[in-house]
Amino acid sequence: MAVPTGPGPRGSGATGTGFPRQQARTRRFTLGAPRSFTVAPDGSRVAFLRSPAGDDPSNSLWVYDVGSGVETEVANAKAVLGGESEQLPPEERARRERTRELAGGIVAYACDRAVEHAAFSLGGQLWWTGLVGTGLAGSGHSEDVAQTPTKLAAPAGVVDPRPDPTGTLVAFCAGRTLCAVAAAAERPYFVVAEEQDKAGEGEVSWGSAEFIAAEEMGRSRGYWWAPDGGSLLVARVDASPVATWWTADPASPAKAPERRRYPVAGTPDAVVSLWHVEAVPGGGRRLKVAWDAERYPYLVSVHWGPEGPPLLLVEQRDHKACSVLSLDVVSGVTEELAHMADPAWVSWPSGVPTWLEGGELVWVRADEGTWRLEVGGELVTPPGLQVREVVSAGRSLVFSASTEAEVAEAWSWSPGEGLRQLTRQGGVSSAFGDGPVKVVISRTMRWHGAKVEVHEEGSEPKALVNMAETPEVEPLVTFFRVGERALSVGVCLPRGHTGGKLPVIMAPYGGPGHQRVMASRAGWLEAQWTADQGFAVVVADGRGTPGRGPAWEREVYLDLAGPVLEDQVAALEGVAAQLPDLDLSRVGVQGWSFGGYLSALAVLARPDVFHAAFAGAPVTDWRLYDTYYTERFLGHPDRHPEAYERSSLIPLAEGLSRPLMLVHGLSDDNVYVAHTLELSGALFRAKRPHSVLPLPGVTHVTSQEAVAEGLLALGVQFFHQALGSPGSP
Repeated sequence: MAVPTGPGPRGSGATGTGFPRQQARTRRFTLGAPRSFTVAPDGSRVAFLRSPAGDDPSNSLWVYDVGSGVETEVANAKAVLGGESEQLPPEERARRERTRELAGGIVAYACDRAVEHAAFSLGGQLWWTGLVGTGLAGSGHSEDVAQTPTKLAAPAGVVDPRPDPTGTLVAFCAGRTLCAVAAAAERPYFVVAEEQDKAGEGEVSWGSAEFIAAEEMGRSRGYWWAPDGGSLLVARVDASPVATWWTADPASPAKAPERRRYPVAGTPDAVVSLWHVEAVPGGGRRLKVAWDAERYPYLVSVHWGPEGPPLLLVEQRDHKACSVLSLDVVSGVTEELAHMADPAWVSWPSGVPTWLEGGELVWVRADEGTWRLEVGGELVTPPGLQVREVVSAGRSLVFSASTEAEVAEAWSWSPGEGLRQLTRQGGVSSAFGDGPVKVVISRTMRWHGAKVEVHEEGSEPKALVNMAETPEVEPLVTFFRVGERALSVGVCLPRGHTGGKLPVIMAPYGGPGHQRVMASRAGWLEAQWTADQGFAVVVADGRGTPGRGPAWEREVYLDLAGPVLEDQVAALEGVAAQLPDLDLSRVGVQGWSFGGYLSALAVLARPDVFHAAFAGAPVTDWRLYDTYYTERFLGHPDRHPEAYERSSLIPLAEGLSRPLMLVHGLSDDNVYVAHTLELSGALFRAKRPHSVLPLPGVTHVTSQEAVAEGLLALGVQFFHQALGSPGSP
């Protein structure tokens, strides 16, 4: 099926030296666009972040007044820092790496319940600002100067500040300690939770998420305020059982290696417990939460709101069962409210479990091949509507869901109105806010970037200002469903192509948890630019990727190589049957992370189909990847060694007969460079020529502009040479 495209509705003209530079400079065109929305419960205002231009990475905090339609800059990061450069503490650098943050300035904030105040960290310092009042939109004093953020007392290295719901105290992490400070008075901060026993070489932290929680579970925080602001639930993490790994920068031999705790598959995880702690100076009551941590060692999520008691989601290490628990904070005792089990692994859309305002539990069930929401034990979404994410819950549920894999729309459900579809854009849409005012974000193939609008019931939508640049590339994508599995595929041909054979580049991710074939223009810019250099670019989502239900996702259980590679081959053959201009004698494949693994796998296992590979940050031996992700799909390596063997690239090394370039950041603390070095060593011993490009100082997220630009151009140049096609980028 073809999706119509057209020019974007807004955006300044681009400057620079071509698309690779523009994409790198604009952080993939995310700068200047509004993001990170918080809707006030009374619907009067919306807080959000935005940088001042499409090439300026410094985010500011803004407030949009719903009544007047006025946007007000509440905190400008550059002004707050007084022109000084931002110095990030190591914990903040690690947090941004885990969240794939590409921008700077104010990249996160948190509000009180009324969304009248916000706290944020900047340069490791703690700041507090008002969101209503003198000088702000809707205050009645628009002639006055806007409020200036206040610096609160805190030690250096503040990370993840969050005010309590009443706006009285602000909690924050500093090193391995959780602290708090009064928001409205000049008072010293105090320690909420720290480790009294200094044994264990300082490996115990309070209030922070452990590595696998932040990297794999989607839990980036480690403490949660009580609705009355008088206490908190705090995660205590003991990382001492976890293996010690090191990252070094060979380009700076005088710099000491960095020591990290990395839970590689089959080895011990950090020990995580949860405590109920009073938020008082000098320390108060501290009570350990009781659940069967021997059976359920993973603390996946915590929810504590005014609608009901705290909710915990805990999971077995083998991923075959999870439990939803309610907590009595007085006794510390938990009670199971829901349970899920699966012979492969359990999973769920993000945002659950949670409560509705009336006290009904919101959970999910795999039913009739569909991820369906249940409220109070009753299913409220129909078969065929795949729930992707629950965005907010309160008076109603707001969530994103799909009836076809390439399209996700915003939906809501409430006891009074039932199920409602909020958007019909035919792209990728979501909504924030569970009341009469919602922020709706839509990305489609018809315009560039995200269209962000504030929807108030009974009024016309109002667009927030978007300063993101318009790309120099306009993608023209044709979508297909091919083969016996109706694989979802998108193809970009060179603009103006009128016929003739084209070399092919397949550009998959292909693995669990991420989907590339979506009806959103932003996801096709790089593919179109690559196509314009003289290629047909084919992107396919196979078994294991999201959007097609529980059974589809579990097709890769105990085998991360066979099904995903088979589906890439089937997608290529299916598209070529409909597009005869694809030259199947010249097929390359490129990707990053799991896509890098799949690219290397393709030329090692199927050189009859794939003739060159550009593999970035590939996992080459799953025994070197982390516990939570790897054991979910391949099981424990001691119990399923055959799964690790069949999914490894190392045994395939001696069969390499095609050009292969391996690219890896030397500072990558997610997929360590040991993966590329192990494969390269095996290839060398097998006397198989290949190329290795080490990137000094680069992590798994290639945020440096020169690196991001260079990799895009280098990949095209590599394929021009490897596939014997004329021309150069």
